[in-house]
Amino acid sequence: MVGPEAEKTAIVRHVARMFVTGASLTVPLFGVVLRKGYGLGAQAMIGGGFHASLFTVAWPTGEFGGMGLEGYVRLGFRKEMEAIADPDEREKYYKAKVAELYANGKAVSIASVLEIDEVIDPADTRHWIMAGLRSVPKPEPRSGKKRPCIDAW
Repeated sequence: MVGPEAEKTAIVRHVARMFVTGASLTVPLFGVVLRKGYGLGAQAMIGGGFHASLFTVAWPTGEFGGMGLEGYVRLGFRKEMEAIADPDEREKYYKAKVAELYANGKAVSIASVLEIDEVIDPADTRHWIMAGLRSVPKPEPRSGKKRPCIDAW
């Protein structure tokens, strides 16, 4: 979430715990995006970023963005929208920008710029997970603490 309320509650600092924990994982981590992969929440769930996992794939229904796309347009293009006096034209501009971001944020578009490894048929999900598990080498015996990172809070 963004805005003054999120800042008052220090939500980003609290959520940073997921990033710190993800950085110290010792188990294999794979990412499968079914629908929406937006913002810090998506990055935290996949160990800090789409490149942190052994693989990140998406179903064709996957969408990606720095935040919810409608909110992004309202925040990121606020000045441009305020400059449009006609409410109908402003709404038309808003809808065009949202459509543009949806087109750029589709899983196929994101895969084409190497942000994720592949767009897969949902029926192949089990195959990807099993192949990933089979490819992971046996872990080294642990010699130190389980969680070596400093708590973000």
